[in-house]
Amino acid sequence: MRRSAGPILAALAIALSSPATAPAQTADAPAQVRAAVLRVDRGPALPISRLDLPPDDLGFAGGRLATEDNQTTGRFMGQQFLTEDVDATPDTAVAALETLISAGTTFIAVMAGPDTLLALSQAAGDRALIVNATAQDTRLRNADCRANVMHVAPSRAMLTDALAQFLVWKKWTDWFLVPGSHPEDQALAEAYRASARKFGAKIVEERVFEDTGGARRTDTGHVLVQRQIPVFTQRAEDHDVVIAADEADVFAAYLPYQTWEPRPVAGSAGLRPVSWHPALEAWGATQFQRRFERESGRTMRPEDYQVWMALRVLGEAATRTKSSDFNALRDYILSPAFELAAFKGQKLTFRPWNHQLRQPIILASDRVIVSVSPQEEFLHRVSRLDTLGTDEPETTCDLN
Repeated sequence: MRRSAGPILAALAIALSSPATAPAQTADAPAQVRAAVLRVDRGPALPISRLDLPPDDLGFAGGRLATEDNQTTGRFMGQQFLTEDVDATPDTAVAALETLISAGTTFIAVMAGPDTLLALSQAAGDRALIVNATAQDTRLRNADCRANVMHVAPSRAMLTDALAQFLVWKKWTDWFLVPGSHPEDQALAEAYRASARKFGAKIVEERVFEDTGGARRTDTGHVLVQRQIPVFTQRAEDHDVVIAADEADVFAAYLPYQTWEPRPVAGSAGLRPVSWHPALEAWGATQFQRRFERESGRTMRPEDYQVWMALRVLGEAATRTKSSDFNALRDYILSPAFELAAFKGQKLTFRPWNHQLRQPIILASDRVIVSVSPQEEFLHRVSRLDTLGTDEPETTCDLN
């Protein structure tokens, strides 16, 4: 059931109940484990392709599947998992959070931008545990990390490191980097620069693609951008691959087959690093994908998968602790004993230094999986997964 975070905020009761607010349970009644998915919509930005239009239930569909999965085990454990979906705006998000906490909500999966996420964390304090399901900003895992925030969404650094490892393994080490002009594009470009330094690639040239507006609004705009690409990429320094940093989704989709030189494209188009892809079939993913498709009538997107992981973190903790007590669940999630099975070939764990969930990153084209990082050639003294993103010696996060 979905509600808006407007006039009916006071009616929301979508919580993992703490002992002080939990309703009394009878001897035979299952212990209720309540959670929320708080989706903070950021506006109706149009993607380049109509095939990429976000579905109305983006993220929520993954949460529904996670709740079903939690409930499958919960039936045997005397637990009942309940989740409600809530839409909010950046202006109403903190008010929605306060209403949730006052009603007993202490576990919330959040789909929001970095600034909204930080505002929610500040408002929550030690009263709730927030799981970041979508924000990729690396700063949220470093200088802007928070003790009450767990990250199941991979950071930009994890995504760019995953792609960099594969390109270096292929010996495609000379990169032509093409960032967009939006702030999020520049942040992604900086992550690619850091990954190049980390793994020994070289950015031989950079050219910013300026968004002059209108590219996604008219058929003429699409044609103009497409026609710009060959001229825009002409006379670039010799390179092995074009790396697009286009989180704003303005131009990257036009790069493949339109560059002046015949070169592969990666990053925001072509070969893309993602947390999830509907073509994944290994590690039991086929059955998982089919269950999602039966329930939602569409394929699973990364946002759905990340919300699914967020709520499965709660389910795994409740099952292992046999408890619905907030403090017990939080302590277990933060402990070295926590592990999550997530159809990626190995158990996933949280990094204690910044609360980031370690996870393999999928490298995919439009229809097939090309590879999965970390690549075998890149070793680590603790976990090869820690070659992706900010490692402990590099962190600037202080969770105290």
